[in-house]
Amino acid sequence: MDMQLTDKLALVTGSTAGIGYAIAKSLAAEGARVIVNGRTQSSVDEAVSALVATTGSQVLGFAGDLSTATAAEALLQQYPNIEILVNNLGIFEPKSFEEIPDSDWIRFFEVNVLSGIRLARLCLPAMKRMNWGRIIFISSESGVQIPVEMIHYGMTKTAQLAVSRGLAELVAGTGITVNSILPGPTRSRGVNDFVDALASAEGKSFAEFEKEFFEKVRPTSLIKRFASPEEVAALVSYIASPLASATTGAALRVDGGVLKSAF
Repeated sequence: MDMQLTDKLALVTGSTAGIGYAIAKSLAAEGARVIVNGRTQSSVDEAVSALVATTGSQVLGFAGDLSTATAAEALLQQYPNIEILVNNLGIFEPKSFEEIPDSDWIRFFEVNVLSGIRLARLCLPAMKRMNWGRIIFISSESGVQIPVEMIHYGMTKTAQLAVSRGLAELVAGTGITVNSILPGPTRSRGVNDFVDALASAEGKSFAEFEKEFFEKVRPTSLIKRFASPEEVAALVSYIASPLASATTGAALRVDGGVLKSAF
């Protein structure tokens, strides 16, 4: 299927590894001009080289911490006509509620929520002039089913859903769509490292830990495994495409059936 993304300028934040990298790769494979973002120049250069080699498409780069206003404004000066914005930048950290200080709540909000709000605000004027655009927030099933082991993370994912729906209402009747994607437990780099560390500490293999995780921690999963970043990226590429013009204001699940509600 032709996703009609050829030459569309797309920014994927936090895209040097994991879900973000898979999204960047998927969009580039469809012919989009993708801006890869990471905090360091070396990580960006490495990702850009790998994506050019595997997709043959034009891949651009921007090194900077997009949780800061300074970096976001510098990015838009360099790339003022972004057509597709994928707000993937995010952090997570399991921590007992009683041990989460105010500074962590603020840091999680700034990275996971405010970064996407700021970039959407900066990208919207150009999208309005073109009367076309896609704004996508990579939220999580944790925004609906708040994990007790990281309530501060779940809070930010719920906030993304609210912002996404509000922006979709704001641009109603235009060629701009705004949606959220809700991955379930996904084998991203961060999750992979975290699980490997826990499994090693408990003397288990990854497969053994995965089986136990879906029996005890996420028993409602229907696929009974971690999703791959590529499975998330496939949905994002469709939602970013002109083919998805009738999908807006939605919270779309690629959660492996973890959420039991049909809606």
